[in-house]
Amino acid sequence: MSNTPPKAAKGNFSEVPGKYCVRDINLAQEGNMLIDWAESRMPVLAILREKYKKTKPFKGYKIAGCLHVTKETAVLIRTFADAGAEISWSGCNPLSTNDAVASALAADGISIYAWYGNHEDFYWCIDRTIDFKPHLTLDDGCDLINTVHENYVDLAKNYIIGGTEETTTGIHRLRSRSAAGNLFYPVYAVNDAETKWDFDNVFGTGQSTLDGILRATSVLLAGKNVVVAGHGHCGSGVALRAKGMGANTIITEVKATAALKAVLQGHEAMSMDEAAKVGDIFVTATGVKDILRKNHFESMRDGAIICNTGHYDAEINIPELEAVSKSVRTIRPNCEEYTLNNGNKIFLLAQGRLVNLAAAEGHPSEVMDMSFANQFMSHLRLVEAHKSGEKLPIEVIDLPVEQDEFIAETKLKSMNICLDKLSADQLSYINDYNQGT
Repeated sequence: MSNTPPKAAKGNFSEVPGKYCVRDINLAQEGNMLIDWAESRMPVLAILREKYKKTKPFKGYKIAGCLHVTKETAVLIRTFADAGAEISWSGCNPLSTNDAVASALAADGISIYAWYGNHEDFYWCIDRTIDFKPHLTLDDGCDLINTVHENYVDLAKNYIIGGTEETTTGIHRLRSRSAAGNLFYPVYAVNDAETKWDFDNVFGTGQSTLDGILRATSVLLAGKNVVVAGHGHCGSGVALRAKGMGANTIITEVKATAALKAVLQGHEAMSMDEAAKVGDIFVTATGVKDILRKNHFESMRDGAIICNTGHYDAEINIPELEAVSKSVRTIRPNCEEYTLNNGNKIFLLAQGRLVNLAAAEGHPSEVMDMSFANQFMSHLRLVEAHKSGEKLPIEVIDLPVEQDEFIAETKLKSMNICLDKLSADQLSYINDYNQGT
């Protein structure tokens, strides 16, 4: 396999073979300012960095990461580096890398292979992060872990001590791999931590998805029929924010309890076949392929806007959209106008990729502070277990409640919010089964 990707070979990139490949190293100063902004809003990671830069618990350990290259991710990477880790990184989606941030990290001396639009070189970038034989993997979507398990089996079985997974889609893939007996090292389910999915997924996805839609279209949300496919953590956050901006919100679901929750929260619920006829804006947030397909496109109103906020671009069947269209043009950045054979126009945002990252900046720094604190502390657990000789089970491991509570309490303290405490008498009352009426 070549060490130089096809595009870089044409001289369009800044590259030091074996060290980094980014769009333009001269963007580093711009990237540093973005990172500085994020750092000022991520107090939990700042506290962890200050604590562990003195003891450097990651000294001698290498971490390969595959996660969106944003200003917030850079804060996490620098925290790991200050705690002694060696880092090699790639983006986990072809359209989610901020080129200025990637350049700033490369200028820092971080080994990084990432640029916006690296579709054809996506797995080449992941392979390069594996070249330096990591002890730990940090993933978002499971592409890194899957690549290691499929193509670097000896490394997975005999060298890597553990990993973490950031997102719902990746956790699903990992649990399937584990159930099949094909998981070779323990992985912490960072996504399933309360301080991750109840905040990052709900409030982060909700706000950033609408941010991406507005940047790509500049439409008025008030009065629009916004259809959200999926009412899990991410979909519920999108629906909540859309409703707050005056939209009429419609939920499509396959799970009865999720649909019922949506209805009791003030949304309509119906099938996608019904929703396709009345929706103005469609957002997929399911992690499942073919949520929007041919019959839906042909039912949609003229001018309908469609986008995805799930991890992969499979939720909108773009080949079927192309098959029922007679022309397509890019009418705005991250906004393609498809003219259907029936004369109607449908506007696809961000090529069906994560609209909040491809068309905007991703989640706000404040929520990523908690998610990335979970990443840091989970890797710390893996390293401490390795140093002590503890054998963790080779499975997808839930994070301890104590870690969630620590992160939440630290976040609240940074916001100058104090909590009540139960008295000894109250604690005794809680644990006394003889207490009654």
